[in-house]
Amino acid sequence: MRTSSTEPAASAATNKRVLIASLMGSSIEWFDYFLYATTAALVFGKVFFPTTDPVVGLMLSYLTFSLTFFIRPLGGFIFSHIGDRIGRKKTLVITLSLMGGATVLIGLLPGYEQIGIWAPILLIVLRLVQGLGIGGEWGGALLLAYEYAPKNRKGLFGSVPQMGVTIGMVLATLAITVMSTLPDDQFLAWGWRVPFLLSAILVFLGLWIRKGIDETPAFKQAKASGNVAKIPLVETLRYHWRAVLVAVAIKFVETAPFYIFSTFIVSYATATLGFERISVLNAVTIATLLTTVMIPIMGRLSDSIGRKRMFIAGTFVMAAFTFPYFMLLEQRTMTSLVIATVVGLGLVWAPITAVLGTLFSEIFSTRVRYTGITLGYQIGAALAGGTAPLLATWLLNKYNGSWVPVAWYIVGTAVISLIGIAFAKTVADND
Repeated sequence: MRTSSTEPAASAATNKRVLIASLMGSSIEWFDYFLYATTAALVFGKVFFPTTDPVVGLMLSYLTFSLTFFIRPLGGFIFSHIGDRIGRKKTLVITLSLMGGATVLIGLLPGYEQIGIWAPILLIVLRLVQGLGIGGEWGGALLLAYEYAPKNRKGLFGSVPQMGVTIGMVLATLAITVMSTLPDDQFLAWGWRVPFLLSAILVFLGLWIRKGIDETPAFKQAKASGNVAKIPLVETLRYHWRAVLVAVAIKFVETAPFYIFSTFIVSYATATLGFERISVLNAVTIATLLTTVMIPIMGRLSDSIGRKRMFIAGTFVMAAFTFPYFMLLEQRTMTSLVIATVVGLGLVWAPITAVLGTLFSEIFSTRVRYTGITLGYQIGAALAGGTAPLLATWLLNKYNGSWVPVAWYIVGTAVISLIGIAFAKTVADND
């Protein structure tokens, strides 16, 4: 079921506005999302899950982080249906509003000492709302860029929403880093809440920017010709389930190492290796800044050498770098910490994530593209992303602090993704 490839070309000015809208909205959504992830590693175990065993408190905190990944597919089901039936733009307004509202409420939520068991319960509820929002956001932001892109720039345009992931992470890390300069008691009492509350400003800005963008040319053409799926989820699972499985497998090596390099490292380096919290956050910030620069470069390069070739090369390098990564960390110096984090996130992970969205988009036709890429992305994230910090912490504890099982876990995700990419087939030639 394919659409015509004769979609009208957008002007350069329109393309620029689309990329800004896609990037801004994606950055804000991921800022909210990673703000929680970073704070979960440093604060939530103490504020919402106080226990006599700090490892248990940390794992409970990571559990709330992981639960969201399993609600993200539900958000994907709901909003991809809207996106494939009604449009990409309208869906993005809803997802950004959900995400922003939940984030602000987390910043206002009393801790365990104030309201007891209701504190972790409400935290989980708000985190699940965040998961619903982000579940539909990624696909819409990606398609806003991809379906406006010129045919020889699909890789570049498809990489721009991926920059939102790292920009959002930089903003979240910087926000927590600034607030971490407060004394520990003030940081735990109120300092961590400030970035959550200030995110409301970013949400209003994102909604204003997206308001001025029209629906994508590909979707308008599909809707005008009546080539819109009645029940996108059913059609996707019935006719495109193999492509969904391929997308899920491809997602493994992009998501699990990312959360090891960016989230798990915060608690591992501070609690096990003895680094200062700000030192670790600074290393992650430096690495993420480099990643943000590298993603569009890799995306543009993929327009010349091919998406699959770049993804396969990046995956092999990821598997090869895993053991050196932990060996560098074990040196327990600031220099080795920065090198490990910068190489892992900035150089090894960047080409993988840069082409991920475009790879996904090219294996689904327009009528089910929102649903297909969202299912693949969110199910893959649930299986390999949300569980990564939790599983890594469990492995570290089970094997008496040894990082070797964690390294083999990352290698395993690379193998799964290599199997997936071997079966990837372009069924929609940039339609």
